[in-house]
Amino acid sequence: MWYRLLADATAVVHFAFVIYVVVGGFIAWRWRWTIWLHIAAVVWGFGTVLFKVDCPLTELENWARHKAGEAGLPSSGFIDHYITGVLYPRSDLDLVRVLVAICVVVSWFGFYWLRRRRQAVRRAA
Repeated sequence: MWYRLLADATAVVHFAFVIYVVVGGFIAWRWRWTIWLHIAAVVWGFGTVLFKVDCPLTELENWARHKAGEAGLPSSGFIDHYITGVLYPRSDLDLVRVLVAICVVVSWFGFYWLRRRRQAVRRAA
């Protein structure tokens, strides 16, 4: 039972991480210090996809599921198992990746613009 709970908790954390990769730059508009966390999350998130690096959260979930006597995630990983084909069709995977990248870039440009605007207001005051 404990291993099953660990596997489920790991999946929840993994979902939160994926969501943060997509929207974390917008969160940094309000809490500026989080931009560094978002940069690290984006580097890791895109790195695991682009370079086929094994994600430690996927490994932990697989380990816990095996200990609980369940099947692990497929070799294609967390996103392919829980998101692709569930939230959007598999045929739209490339489009979704581009849209995620656009969200990240827009959020970072917005962060930069807000930062410059705040600095200008401070200088004017």
